[in-house]
Amino acid sequence: MNPRRRAVVNKHIDHSVASECGKKPLEIYVFIDPLCPECWALEPILKKLQIEYGKHFSIRHVLSGRLASLNLRKATLNGSIANVWERTASRSGMSCDGDIWFENPISTPFTASIAIKAAELQGRRVGLKFLRKLQELLFLQKQNISDEDVLVECAREVGLEMDEFVQDLHSESAAKAFQCDLQITSDMEVDQIPTLVFFNENIEEEGMKVTGLYSYDVYVRIIQDLLQASPEPSIPPPLEEFLQYFKFVATKEISVVYNLEPNEVEKEMKKLLLKQKVEVVPVKYGTFWRYIE
Repeated sequence: MNPRRRAVVNKHIDHSVASECGKKPLEIYVFIDPLCPECWALEPILKKLQIEYGKHFSIRHVLSGRLASLNLRKATLNGSIANVWERTASRSGMSCDGDIWFENPISTPFTASIAIKAAELQGRRVGLKFLRKLQELLFLQKQNISDEDVLVECAREVGLEMDEFVQDLHSESAAKAFQCDLQITSDMEVDQIPTLVFFNENIEEEGMKVTGLYSYDVYVRIIQDLLQASPEPSIPPPLEEFLQYFKFVATKEISVVYNLEPNEVEKEMKKLLLKQKVEVVPVKYGTFWRYIE
């Protein structure tokens, strides 16, 4: 497929999806791999973008399968991946424990991506909840998310219909959906993750591709450029409502969304801790908070 034809295909895919997502003026494709620590580090920024500017864009996660192509059984490679995880965690503030690659390494990385597509067959929103829960199990609890028992328990925790999920996990539909994501990754020439591709309503214009992890302001400027306007950001909800909605968040996520220093977050969370609204969950790097129903 030549580049000109590929661009046409990309726009057609994107805007046909956009028309199904409420016709917001912008569409953002987020290319990730569930095993990628940089994608995990993107979570605080995505939360803030959706809270402040979500009325202007719809978002679609695309599974790129970058790590899935690696031979993860080699001990030397496991050590290399572990080091990347540790460096990313200390730099980003989103904890990920590299010890998993020595203690409980991922055996078949494609399985997690297919499971995410199986979850999405029950709806995109619950598919995102499943993805988030998988990331928590992997990066914080060192669970092997290629293990079917782990995947089934994850599905149960996010409220999926279990018989349907187990059936879909081994179905051609989930496998084809993952292959579709891999094809989009190839067509859009995405060769690094995370990558965000921004499109506006004008199907004649090319999307704006942002490869790697940048500061929040960079993404806001792109949204403003594509909208050709500087809309006022929506105000984040009260902190307790935020926690009630997301259930389990990092100090880093609260810090980014509310423009607070980590010590200021800790101070606010201690108030909720005393009211027994949250419980603290210590992890290898930093702290997570679980809302108490």
